Amino acid sequence: MQACKRAVAAVAAAAVALLAVLVLDSAPAQAVRPPGIPSLSTAQAELNALTVAAESHGSSYDRDLFPHWSSVGGGCTARQYVLKRDGRDVVTGSDCQPDSGSWQSDFDNVWTSTVSNATVDHVVALSEAWASGAWAWTTAERQAFANDVDSPQLWIATTSANSSKSDYDPAEWMPSNSSVRCDYVKAWTHVKYLYDLTVDAAEKSAIQSHLNTYC
Repeated sequence: MQACKRAVAAVAAAAVALLAVLVLDSAPAQAVRPPGIPSLSTAQAELNALTVAAESHGSSYDRDLFPHWSSVGGGCTARQYVLKRDGRDVVTGSDCQPDSGSWQSDFDNVWTSTVSNATVDHVVALSEAWASGAWAWTTAERQAFANDVDSPQLWIATTSANSSKSDYDPAEWMPSNSSVRCDYVKAWTHVKYLYDLTVDAAEKSAIQSHLNTYC
């Protein structure tokens, strides 16, 4: 598919084991970040390769144009898969929905054990993707993007951090946790590159500045 010519957009097919093992808690472990965050040199090369263009078609965006959360195998939706993958001591029911566990929102460096407070954020927001080229994609391409558990597109975030980030790009918003900012902009750049999405001039300038500052 042309719009996703660089994307590794196949939804994970590996079965997710549904374990119900209780483990005694101790000091919080380091947060698990999503897979596929590139090296600085790779991110820089990808940023250099991105097409700079003004955003467009924003007025026609509709979240329903990106079907989510879809099944990714093992009886789990993409959201459930990420909560299980990146959480700690996660206990699920037979429907793969987490019943308990703990999750770190790396954007604000907050740990939560409340399942409803552990949201899954699209690092490149769906509306941002739409205005950066996804308006021309097929529904199947947009569904693959919205449920991509193989790239660094899906991050755990508290409801507060998710709301604060909204659909802003790195020129408009950065995580309050400065220790994640390098990985954040590398992930953002990588997702845009994988899906052949454009960047606007302010966005590219900000990403370059953040790479220089935080990496």
